[in-house]
Amino acid sequence: MLTIEPQATVRPVLVLAVGNPSRGDDALGPMLAERLAALDLPGVEVLTDFQLQVEHALDLIGRRAVVFVDASADGPAPYSWLGVRARADGSVTTHALSPDAVLGCYRRVVGDPPSALVLAIRGNAFELGAPLTDAARANLDCAVTALVERIDSL
Repeated sequence: MLTIEPQATVRPVLVLAVGNPSRGDDALGPMLAERLAALDLPGVEVLTDFQLQVEHALDLIGRRAVVFVDASADGPAPYSWLGVRARADGSVTTHALSPDAVLGCYRRVVGDPPSALVLAIRGNAFELGAPLTDAARANLDCAVTALVERIDSL
């Protein structure tokens, strides 16, 4: 295993939000990240990207917990909390990884990963150029509140 020392400024909780702002409700992850970053919560770092990549495993170094945030086309509204476990899955051979695969990469390279959850925010319309739906906006409001309330217990 690789020994990597975290930088002294690493915040213990990482919120890693993914999604494409040009695809309607797929913007939920980046929109949550923007709102959370504006709150500047102590001990919380917020990152956003279009999709999870193997490089994101290195963003977990020195963290106590990570919350992956993404839009969900089939989960319950307004949002759901999902468990994550470190494992290789079929996404390891693609251009976009699952949260499980990111943790699996971390385990193979660094060691035991931080605790992790997925915050899946229900979306309805994911077409290119579509605006955020009113239902997704309401779901986002609920998800932001739930995440802020849960962060201290991570």
